[in-house]
Amino acid sequence: MSIEERLKNDLYQAMREKDKIKVMVVRSIISAIGYRVIDKREPLTDSEVMDVISKQVKQRKESIEIYGKANRNDLMEKESAELEILQIYTPSQLSIAELDKLIGRTIDESGASGMNDKGKIMGLIMPQVKGRADGSVINDIVTKILGAMNA
Repeated sequence: MSIEERLKNDLYQAMREKDKIKVMVVRSIISAIGYRVIDKREPLTDSEVMDVISKQVKQRKESIEIYGKANRNDLMEKESAELEILQIYTPSQLSIAELDKLIGRTIDESGASGMNDKGKIMGLIMPQVKGRADGSVINDIVTKILGAMNA
């Protein structure tokens, strides 16, 4: 079953259960996928659908942060509930320890010697962790490890 089929099935299930939040979130995902299909003018692959969902997750996380700073707990709770539903459709995220290990191995294999090689390392790692880790977290870890090499 493709991700789009799963989304449609989950939408019908949520409608039957009268789960308003889940209905809204799943509809927004399906809508975003529809807009992406229109832009691309051909059906999306599961990988491209995951990109759309990941973008939605990132938007929710940013909104939660902004609402937290503005002391808007009501909106923050709403976005958090939506984020929980979105995360059902994303692959499990890699832990910091797993990322450290993967980045360390990639640095060793590539022969990187310092901060000059940061772009090269990021280019090698990002395709491996696509959808399973946040780019800013990876950037921080790579910077920390390469910075320690220069010290």
